[in-house]
Amino acid sequence: MKTVSPGLSASLAAGVTTLCTCWIVTRRDGTVLGFTDHDADLVVEGVACLAESGVTASALEQSAGLAVDGMTLMGALTGDRLGEDDLARGLFDGARLSAWRVDWQTPADRVQIFAGTIGEVSRGRTAFQAEVRSLTNALNQPRGRLYGRSCEAAFGDGRCGVDASLSAYRSGGTVTRLVSGRSFAASGLAAYAPGWFSAGTLTWLTGRNAGAVQEVRTHLGRESALLDLWEPTALAMAPGDTFTIVAGCDRTFESCRGKFGNAANFRGFPHLPGSDYAMTYARPGAQNDGGRLD
Repeated sequence: MKTVSPGLSASLAAGVTTLCTCWIVTRRDGTVLGFTDHDADLVVEGVACLAESGVTASALEQSAGLAVDGMTLMGALTGDRLGEDDLARGLFDGARLSAWRVDWQTPADRVQIFAGTIGEVSRGRTAFQAEVRSLTNALNQPRGRLYGRSCEAAFGDGRCGVDASLSAYRSGGTVTRLVSGRSFAASGLAAYAPGWFSAGTLTWLTGRNAGAVQEVRTHLGRESALLDLWEPTALAMAPGDTFTIVAGCDRTFESCRGKFGNAANFRGFPHLPGSDYAMTYARPGAQNDGGRLD
């Protein structure tokens, strides 16, 4: 239940209102930004909500049930606060957003009308659009264990048990030569066997893609390692860009046991019968007693 201040109630009851909407975005890296559709800057919840980006939103769709509510946020790319590079690097993906209805004459009179997270973001030459999903979207995510052959833990997390911060599993590198928009040669990985970082994750530390995290497709070579990413970088790479890279895990029991010596913590069911067993029929002369099929 929302509580509306007496001042905001009086403003809503008046014949002419002085209301606007403010949006506060909290990125996953902790950066907090504020925007408003008013023609002047306002301070809401201690955050400066600036009017320079011209942010506006579509109609807010809300329901009383558990359906995912949402809206679309639109605005201009403003360089230092909301630039194309930041959107391309995914810095706003999964960011928390709260929307406030504010009396711009008295910003202390306000009420929160929406809370959610930013989903898909698209951008053009001068503007962007961001899909905003309500908090009930979290209820659509899988919960509990999945019954399957592959491991369901993320490499290095508490359920995996491997300390991914150790130098055996993590290294730094530097781009030395570009091959394509997603492939490059790198130094700093000579101590690791080819393929060690295949299916791993790479985090850019410097360059135009700083802060972006990408998945590694293949890792070849030693002295001048060749890395191929699954997707091209959002912005152009350059020789000298630095990164950290974490060993890859294909989540199979064979890799968990042979590559990491971590079979005891494998979070899958490697001996789960496949569809070939489900489709097998009784054979003459076999011991058809309902037991295990060899």
